[in-house]
Amino acid sequence: VPLFASSRTDPQGLALDDLEQRRSWAELEDRITRMANGLRDDFGLGPDDHVALLMHNRAEAVEGLVAGIAAGAWVTPINWHLTPDEIAYVVQDSHARVVFADAERATLARAAGAPEVIEVGDELEAWLARASDAPIDLSGPAGGNMIYTSGTTGLPKGVKRVRPATLDAALAAQRAYAASIDLDGGGPHLVTGPLYHAAPLMLAIYEQQNGAPVVIMPRWDDEHCLQLIEEREIRHTHLVPTMFVRLLRLPDDVRTRYARPALHRVLHGAAPVSPQVKREMIDWWGPILLEYWGGTEGGVNTIVDSEQWLAHPGTVGRALPAFEVFAIDDSGRRLSVGEIGTLYCRDSRFDRAFEYHGDPVKTEAAYLEPGVFTLGDMGFIDADGFVHLADRKSNMIISGGVNIYPAEIEQVLIAHPAVTDVAVFGIPDEEWGESVKAAVELAPGAEASDALAAELVAFARERLASYKAPRSIDFEATLPRHLSGKLYVRRLRDPYWAGHTRKI
Repeated sequence: VPLFASSRTDPQGLALDDLEQRRSWAELEDRITRMANGLRDDFGLGPDDHVALLMHNRAEAVEGLVAGIAAGAWVTPINWHLTPDEIAYVVQDSHARVVFADAERATLARAAGAPEVIEVGDELEAWLARASDAPIDLSGPAGGNMIYTSGTTGLPKGVKRVRPATLDAALAAQRAYAASIDLDGGGPHLVTGPLYHAAPLMLAIYEQQNGAPVVIMPRWDDEHCLQLIEEREIRHTHLVPTMFVRLLRLPDDVRTRYARPALHRVLHGAAPVSPQVKREMIDWWGPILLEYWGGTEGGVNTIVDSEQWLAHPGTVGRALPAFEVFAIDDSGRRLSVGEIGTLYCRDSRFDRAFEYHGDPVKTEAAYLEPGVFTLGDMGFIDADGFVHLADRKSNMIISGGVNIYPAEIEQVLIAHPAVTDVAVFGIPDEEWGESVKAAVELAPGAEASDALAAELVAFARERLASYKAPRSIDFEATLPRHLSGKLYVRRLRDPYWAGHTRKI
């Protein structure tokens, strides 16, 4: 039985394309089979052993992930933006026995202390040519991905999700999961984000199991995305809100130059989206946006289509059938409709849907009781059962004893035409404890000035309660945000707290 049904039904059809290399279904099946067999035969990898990937967006990243799962191993894609010390930490903390690395990063992988490094290119191809092409036994154990979270506190940790008992069951679960969020394999799936991040990587791999060819952008480029959607007749893709903003900021003649002949569904999540930005995207592309909320730990927990969202602006959706979502306060009291608290998810299928690798204390802290976990997000549930996010608990500003949620302010400021990205955070204030600071990345053509800073503060005051408006604005050339959607606020916030014994 093949790993991909399409390798039997459409062996010469396109399966994978990183815009430099193309794989047919038959080639992809053969390469992944050889890679999985080689991991077992040459390195003795068995269930619960670990493999890592350190490479840019390219076909071998998908092959390595699927091959590791087929070999029964845990696979960790490493964020290529990390420093050498951070890469070494992930390699060593994950106990990776083999690291697949591209030529640009192979030296880094070796310096990180990996026992075995296989470099993409001639070395990988020679190794694959020697490896067995014997079919993988689908009744054997399944591996899984172990992606490191960016970590709100302390060092990042690898997340291990519950795995099905067999590879056959794991592949069936991938197909069902994709279908449940409308990824039916009916056309090409475009990867726009980095393959070290859970959403762009796993959504593509899951839909590939349903027969979708996967097209990988090497890096994000606004106009190139529109061009690929038209030329490759992309059916499904995953975007993050910063990508929406950049697409919307393109000149009108560029936006109208490209058609979307097959675009059926655009998933988005990973970061809060401004309601104005989302409305503009729906006006432009139609009601094809499907928003989700979840995380590396628990997968997708809620979902909302465009029509539901327009009826409940700002929501991230209703809980999927396997989940219940509710809010509690700091004393553990369950909150009523509309009250903001820490959001918890009850997973009806598992007592422990995930654990943090090598960190039982962090794992225990994520659970309220068996089957009930939190990702540290705050929000409320409305009267119709739709979940609304306020912010990460760790991002909350407390000014004069009042809780202020930066995401709400960010969603207002991003709507100003001069702003292309924004981060809001608290800085020390002798009178109030913290005051609200906004760091802004300007749109092309806009120039930083005291007058523009005052205009942005006034813009926020017109749309928010006065205590939520920023007291001051910093202009930054670029904000420390990855295309995964994650914004590293600490890099902006921490300098203001240097020398202070408290951090809030």
